[in-house]
Amino acid sequence: MHRHHRDSYYVVDDGDDGDGGRILEGDGTGRAAARIPTAEERRLAFRFSRLSKEKGVQISPELRAKLALAMTEAATPDPESPVVVPAGFTYLAQFADHDLTLDNTQVALGDPVPVEDLVQGRSPALDLDSLYGLGPHHPSSARFYEPDGHLKLGTTAGVPFPPGFPPANSDHQGFDLSRAGEAAGGTRADRRAALIPDARNDENLAVASIHRAFIAFHNRVHDHLVASGLPEPRLFRTARDTVVKHYQWMLRTDFLPRIVDPDIVERVFTHGRRHFEVPGGRRDDRPTMPIEFSVAAYRLGHSMVRDFYQWNRVFRFSGPGGLASLGLLFRFSGTSGNLSPAPGPDPNDLSDLDDPNAGDGLRLPSNWIADYRRLFDFTEVGRPDLAVPALEFNPAKRIDTLLVDPLATLPEGTFAGRGRPAPPAIQRNLAYRNLTRAAMVELATGPQMAAQLGIAPLTADEILHGGNGAALDTLTDDERMELVAHTPLWFYVLREAEVNQNRPGRLTGVGGTLVAEVFHRAMEASRSSIVCHPGWRPTLPAHRPGTFTMADLLLFAFDGDAEKINPLGDGPIPTP
Repeated sequence: MHRHHRDSYYVVDDGDDGDGGRILEGDGTGRAAARIPTAEERRLAFRFSRLSKEKGVQISPELRAKLALAMTEAATPDPESPVVVPAGFTYLAQFADHDLTLDNTQVALGDPVPVEDLVQGRSPALDLDSLYGLGPHHPSSARFYEPDGHLKLGTTAGVPFPPGFPPANSDHQGFDLSRAGEAAGGTRADRRAALIPDARNDENLAVASIHRAFIAFHNRVHDHLVASGLPEPRLFRTARDTVVKHYQWMLRTDFLPRIVDPDIVERVFTHGRRHFEVPGGRRDDRPTMPIEFSVAAYRLGHSMVRDFYQWNRVFRFSGPGGLASLGLLFRFSGTSGNLSPAPGPDPNDLSDLDDPNAGDGLRLPSNWIADYRRLFDFTEVGRPDLAVPALEFNPAKRIDTLLVDPLATLPEGTFAGRGRPAPPAIQRNLAYRNLTRAAMVELATGPQMAAQLGIAPLTADEILHGGNGAALDTLTDDERMELVAHTPLWFYVLREAEVNQNRPGRLTGVGGTLVAEVFHRAMEASRSSIVCHPGWRPTLPAHRPGTFTMADLLLFAFDGDAEKINPLGDGPIPTP
């Protein structure tokens, strides 16, 4: 099963003797062993690289723990920001991360894999292999598809709460991911597992809802092509090409400018990359994933996560279920949760989730179906009828050095699998895990990367005090000096966004450059690529010709139907 948290990296060209790289393996504490990979590992491992010219000096384990705790203290209100990023983009970022880092060759272990698929599957590309697997005709991926070429969807389970409320009390076909079910045998966790290529896309309900929307998007494109008379032999390939290119266009024009300084995005996509895998600059032109991106810069989304969401008509501030906590979004997923309410009086108690046989639910309860209007702003695409009251809309948290405190105690299913001995408490802290992973691979520091990229570095005052982010009051004078000298890259790029005066809350400098260049390279590496075909423009219906945003994608996927975008409806729920 694919886990969100990787503890082994095959870093190409990372040795000093030209023998083809090293595998770096960690033990969860920051210590790592480096070894030469076998020929089989070199052939099959996902390809990481090191952009920095030198490895970094790491902060001490004691400082790492203190910094992590400072980053995950009790939530404080976000500073006022002139830019509101809808919360759905937090989980679109996670969906894209899983697309970039899915090692598709593991899906097919034991099955024949064509060389082209092997190279593509172990290289980073924005090609939606986390949605498609190896396609409907490959034996390892056929279970994700219906006979007609649609991707499978599942049916939610009607539940008694709220009583006398038919939308929640009845099943809804097509509003859950397809799941293994009783026929799978094994533990209850095995039976509730989603039938999708990447189990990480069911590790919380929000990213699972994004994945479900992309399944609906593919199915709608498929039907659109069938209606146009496209013959069967070309149907899947054309549908996937159409979906991937519209997805890439949406990432380039809608997603990236919301999280990265738009000037950096425009420069990279107009004039090309300056630093990462510059064309003609390497003997091996196969794409890789720089660990500076994977382990640091693209972990920006962790700071965008809210601790509570106004999820739908039932789970909102004025609904009978109250606000949906982040813990509940983990609970009502198949990979981290058990699709069942907590057994005790505290609905936010997650202690049972480590047991793979806990919980009765095998399908998503109908009262937890997402209301996409609360995650994305449909007024941006001319649909004010799909707006919710301002106080019921979910903005993402500002990108900064603060994580909500629920991320200090992750459910075990998000990183280690269930049924194992419980790890030390600090190892459940997401900030600590991120900082420890950087230490494991001896990641370059923020100041190092700024010098290498020719970017003005943060000052000592900016590193230590930032702009209404993590307060470092508990650090000693020596620890402050150590942090300034060897600032972990992840903390550094979040501080950059925090003190960004021109575009508050957006990545800039080192972080913005890394993210924009890796996305550009990952689109270039895809077999369907808007970078390799710069004249391509969106062809599907959108609010304005030549554009295609995430809201446009959702409208097309759900046929513009308010009942599909929000099946639980609006208004107070009648008391029976």
